[in-house]
Amino acid sequence: MDVLVGYATVHGSTRETADRVAAGLAKAGLRVEARDLRTVEDADAYAAFVLGSAVHGQTWLEPAKGFVRDNLDLLGVRPLWIFSVGMPAALRGPWRRLAPREAPVIVESLPGDLLPRDHALFSGVIAPAHLPLTGRIMFRLVGGRFGDYRDWDAVDRWTARIAETLTR
Repeated sequence: MDVLVGYATVHGSTRETADRVAAGLAKAGLRVEARDLRTVEDADAYAAFVLGSAVHGQTWLEPAKGFVRDNLDLLGVRPLWIFSVGMPAALRGPWRRLAPREAPVIVESLPGDLLPRDHALFSGVIAPAHLPLTGRIMFRLVGGRFGDYRDWDAVDRWTARIAETLTR
């Protein structure tokens, strides 16, 4: 089975997560390709999709939303999993407790009536250089901490569930 692990990224954290997912699916014996969604020319060539995007303002990046919009017919009839990479683990206090509420908001912001088999919200890397000065100030004021918050074990567990489904 040919699987597309497609992604939209700004600073590379989502690409690295997609590469990890693709490696796990390949290890399970699947034919898989990790690609920036802006470079996918023939989505019909894939039998299943794992799509991910960085999250800015509680929504996916436009290249990812555009891919979904352009391929709703395929995504509606083929196996689909989605993941988002944000910064919930970088938040503290009440903001951290609100983070799980972001996942349904992200899914609802996607074009069409997607019915993914699962949606995972992972934390990524947040560095001072990723934000403008006012963004860095606001991030620190709400208790945010810069760093690498990727949980590779969580990514691997999620990938294993996808692989199990696709290899049955």
